Amino acid sequence: MKNTFSFIDLFSGIGGFHQAMTHFGGQCVLASEIDPHAIAVYKQNYGIDSNRNIREIRNEDIPNHDVLCGGFPCQTFSKAGKREGFMDQIRGTLFFEIARILESKHPKYIILENVKNLAGHDGGNTYKTICATLKGLGYRIPAEPLILSPHQFGVPHLRERLFIPGIFDPDNVDIPLDISFKGLKTKADNSIYSIVDDQESDPRYQLSEHTIDVLNAWDEFYKGIDVDVIGFPVWSKYFNNAAIDPSFPEWKKQFVRKNQDLYKRNKAFIDKWLKRWNYLSDFTPTERKFEWQCGKAISSVWDGVIQIRPSGVRVKKPDTFQALVALVQTPIIGKYRRKLSVREAARLQSFPDSFVPDSSPQMAYKQLGNSVNVLVLEKIFEKLLEMGK
Repeated sequence: MKNTFSFIDLFSGIGGFHQAMTHFGGQCVLASEIDPHAIAVYKQNYGIDSNRNIREIRNEDIPNHDVLCGGFPCQTFSKAGKREGFMDQIRGTLFFEIARILESKHPKYIILENVKNLAGHDGGNTYKTICATLKGLGYRIPAEPLILSPHQFGVPHLRERLFIPGIFDPDNVDIPLDISFKGLKTKADNSIYSIVDDQESDPRYQLSEHTIDVLNAWDEFYKGIDVDVIGFPVWSKYFNNAAIDPSFPEWKKQFVRKNQDLYKRNKAFIDKWLKRWNYLSDFTPTERKFEWQCGKAISSVWDGVIQIRPSGVRVKKPDTFQALVALVQTPIIGKYRRKLSVREAARLQSFPDSFVPDSSPQMAYKQLGNSVNVLVLEKIFEKLLEMGK
C-alpha cells in the first residue's frame, strides 16, 4: 500500500533512503550532504539540490516532515557526568544534529543506519547514549540492536549494518518496538548470478592479460596440490625456506609451518609449477599469496568470486559478494573473467537499473559502498508503517 508522506534525507549521499521512501510514496522536503560528487548524483537522479551542511541548517528552516532518515557518521560521545543530560553528552557530534531536529519537529518515524560495530563502539557507551537520547525525545525503538544484511532478503551482498527504527510515542517509550523478520535467508540461499549480467562487454571491466596469468597460475596450483580444502593462506615465499624468523608471532609461525608442510608433500609438482611460472618473478608480492575460502564448493579459481587484496589472491564461493566499501579491489566474477560492473554494484545495494551513477566507475563504486541498501530499508519501513497505524 502506498502512502503519501514527507521525509528529510540527512547525510543523503546518492539517495539510498530516497529510493526507499519514494517507493512508498514519500516526498523529500529536504536533503543534506557535503560531498560534491554525491550532491551531483543526487541532483541528477532526484532533481533536488542536497548541497546543505546539516550543521548550518536552523531548526526553523527545516520543513515539517513525517520521517527523518539518516545514515550518520559514528563518533565517540563524551563521558559526561551524571548531572549532564544526554543532549549535552552528544553535543558536537553529528548525531546531535539529528537529535536537535527530532526535539524541534517530532516526526512520527525515524530510520537511522550505521555500521554494525556501533553497538559496541566506545565500550557500548555510544549506542546506549543514542538509545537513551531517542527515548528521551519520545521515540519507541527496538530493545536490542537491529542488525540486518541484504543477503537475508535474497540480495547476494553480505553487508551487516545496524538500523535504528523508531516511532514517536512519548507515553510508551519504555515499550520496545518488536521488529523482526521470518524466513531470513542464509549465504547459501543466495547466488551472485541473480544480479550479474551474463553479457558485459564494457572494456573497463575486462581483466588484463597479467591478471589472467596470475589467476591461471593459482588455478593450476589449486588443481595440482593434494588437498581440496586449504585452511590457511598460501605464502609462496616460504615454500622452500627452512628457517622461521623467531620474531614472528606464533600465529604467523604456524602459517609458515603449514606452508612448508604443503610444499614438502607436493614438492615435485610445486617445483615444476614454480619453474613454469618463472618462479612468480613477474607477480607482485600480493599476487604471490593465495587464499582459498571455498571449501569443496567449487573446483576452480574461475568458478569463484575473486579479489586481489593486500593479503593475497582471495577466492570465495559465488553465493554472495563481500560488503561494498570503497571497492579499492573490485571483485572479479571468475565465470565471466571480468570485474563487477557499476550497474551490478548498484544492484547489490538494491538501486534500480534506472538509477544514474557517477560517470567515474571509481567514484561510483565508492558512493555505492557508502550507501545504504534500499531493499533492507524498505523492509524495515514496511514494518514501521504497520506498527504506526
